[in-house]
Amino acid sequence: MTARFNHPYIKVFEEEREMTVMLLVDVSASNLFGTRKAYKKDLVAEIAAVLAFSAISNNDKVGVIFFSDRIEKFIPPKKGTSHILRIIRELVAQQPEECTTNVSEALRYLTNALKKRCTAFVLSDFMDTGFEDALRVARNKHDVAAIQIADRGECLVPDMGLLHIRDAETGRISLVDTSASGFQSAYFQWWDRMFAAQQEIFRKSSTDHVRIFTDEDYIPALKQLFAHRR
Repeated sequence: MTARFNHPYIKVFEEEREMTVMLLVDVSASNLFGTRKAYKKDLVAEIAAVLAFSAISNNDKVGVIFFSDRIEKFIPPKKGTSHILRIIRELVAQQPEECTTNVSEALRYLTNALKKRCTAFVLSDFMDTGFEDALRVARNKHDVAAIQIADRGECLVPDMGLLHIRDAETGRISLVDTSASGFQSAYFQWWDRMFAAQQEIFRKSSTDHVRIFTDEDYIPALKQLFAHRR
C-alpha cells in the first residue's frame, strides 16, 4: 500500500478487552429467608443486577444461569441495554420449579455450555455439599468467584421452647426443643463447622469468596472482593 500510493500506511492493533461475565444465580427455596432487612433472594437479585450493569458499562457480554437442583433457565451472554433489562426482569420474576439446591449441577452446566473462558460469579447461600469437584473443574476452565449470601438468623436460634421447624427445600417438619440444655451452643458449633468446611472448599480450589449478610451494605464487601482479585 505504501509503495502503490507513495504514502505510509501503518496497521495499528488494539488489544481486545471484551469479556464474558456469567452470573450463576441460586433460586432455591432456602433463599426465601430473612430476619433483618431483606430476604436472601432479594439481596441475590440486587447484587446480580449491580454486577450485570457494571459488566455492560464495561462493554462486556453478560449471561445468566438460574439454578436450583436443576438448571431453571439459561440466558446466553449478549451485550446491550435491552438484554440487561431482560436479565433484571428474570431476576425479579423467576419462579423455580424445584426447591432444593445443587451447586454442582450449575457449575457443570457452566463448564459444558461456555467453550471460551469467562468470568463467573456464583451467587448462592451454598446450602449444599459435595460441590468441590465441580468447582475445581470449573475453576480450571473459567475465572470463578463465589458470593455467599447469609442471614444472621440462620446462625443462632433463640430460646423459644418447643418449635416446629420446616425445611424450606425438603418440606420436612421437625419438632425442636430450643430451650434444651446445650442446644444453643451445639447449633452454633454445627453452623460454624459448616461454614469452615465451605471456606476450605473455596481455599483448595483457589476460588475468590466473600460472605455478605442481609443486614449489611454489600458495596464494601464487593469492593474488597474485586480488590483482592486485582
